[in-house]
Parts: sequence; structure tokens; C-alpha cells
Amino acid sequence: MKHVTLPNGERVPALGMGTWNMGDDRATRAEEIATLRLGLDLGLRLIDTAEMYGEGLSESLIGEAIAGRRDEVFLVSKVYPHNASRRGIAAACERSLRRLGTDWLDLYLLHWRGDVPFEDTLEGLQALQRDGKIRQYGVSNLDLSDMDEWWDTPGGDQTAVNQLLYNLSRRGIEWDVLPWLRERRVPVMAYSPIEQARLVRHPKLVRFAQESGMTPAQVALAWLLANDDIIAIPKTGHRDRLRENIGALSHTLTAEQLATLDSIFPPPKGPRALEML
Repeated sequence: MKHVTLPNGERVPALGMGTWNMGDDRATRAEEIATLRLGLDLGLRLIDTAEMYGEGLSESLIGEAIAGRRDEVFLVSKVYPHNASRRGIAAACERSLRRLGTDWLDLYLLHWRGDVPFEDTLEGLQALQRDGKIRQYGVSNLDLSDMDEWWDTPGGDQTAVNQLLYNLSRRGIEWDVLPWLRERRVPVMAYSPIEQARLVRHPKLVRFAQESGMTPAQVALAWLLANDDIIAIPKTGHRDRLRENIGALSHTLTAEQLATLDSIFPPPKGPRALEML
């Protein structure tokens, strides 16, 4: 398993499991739980969720999946912006912990920027950290100007990650926010790394994958895994696709292959508004 080092020196898997939309349908619940458990068996011990996902249904599903295996998991959840006041974040975190069946989160993220001042949110996160409810904290969907403000707020420079939409077809962060984060050694957690499966149907990527002995999903993940500071969190509720995703770890893209992918999916030539899903 390839690992990424967080600012505090902790190493976490570079390939984890996303859970957006998991837990929403009772008919798929058993397979989704089996997929998460298989992922843990195969070393994908980072699981990402949020109170927003199914309004807690995803967290409840994960709680069932990791029961008896909590110590194997690096568990990440996210708080709604409207719950991110000092008091609100404490209550939201308790609800997430209850659904997840755990006493602590390894990483707790502000899901996106809302109306609550960063100062209040950071005070709440630091209080949760002092109380042992969370081990680390970070952000999601914050652009360069947001990161500047967050970083300058007391406690902001202790941020573990910024979780961002980043994949072959969404490279805008490479112009500004990614270099900014790299200067400060803050990794990116890349969500929707396969663009919600749309990349697997991209004709040029399909051709590239066939010529390279990979599937399109494996190429998309291997492209992210070529970086030492990117954590990819593809979501799947199917064991066969999970095995396919893990197969990306067996492929190291060459400089020539990376250049070809740059020609298919060009990097940004100027600043772009931060993209979100």
C-alpha cells in the first residue's frame, strides 16, 4: 500500500474508500457493507464520510461495517457549514460519533465554507481535539482565498488536508491552490477521482487504458497515485469494482504515459473557479 504523510507525520493510505450515496438504499446495504469490510481486509483502511451523506445514513452504514474493527480504520467525516459554530460543531460531532459507533474521529473536516466565521469553527475543532473527540482536523472545498484566510486564523495552520474535487478532467486546482498547499505540506484528498464513473467512458482514456493494460478507472487512480501528496477516495459499493480500484496500485505510470495523459487532459493555463460536486 502506498502511503501519504500528513503534516503531523502520520502516514495514511494513499488509496481509501469514499461513501457518498452509500447507505441510501436498503437493497444494496449488504453488498456495500461487504465492500467496506473487503476494503479493510485488503488494506484500504481510510474511510471517508460526512453527516450530509444521506443525512447520516452513510455514517450508520459505516458504523455497522467497522463494528469490532474500529482500530483498523482511519475514519474521516465532515460537518455541514451551518453546524460549524463552536456549539454546533460539538453537537454535530457527537451525532456522527453515535452513528459511527465510535468515541473518536481520526479526521474531521469542514465540508465547505458557509456563514459561520472561521474563527468560531476553528475554536470548535480545537475544543473537540482537546476533548479527544477528534485526532486531527481539516477542510474541504476551500479555494485559495479561503485557504489564505483559514490559515491566518488561529489554529488554521494545523490543517491536515484539504479535500477537493480533483481528477484527470478537473485539474483547475493545479494552477493555484495545489501549489499553495504543497508549500505548506498539506495533502489533497481527491474526491470523485473517477468523475462519478464518467471517466471510464471517455473514448481517449478507454483507448489509452487498453494500450496500457489497465482499465480506465485504474488509469485515473494511478494518475493521482503518481503524486506523493494526493489521497484518492473512490466510492464503490461493489466488491468487484473495489478489487479493480486496488489494481491501480500495481501500475506505475511512466513519464511518457503521464505526458500522453497531459495531452488528453491538459493542465490549466490560468486560474479557474474552484469546482465542486
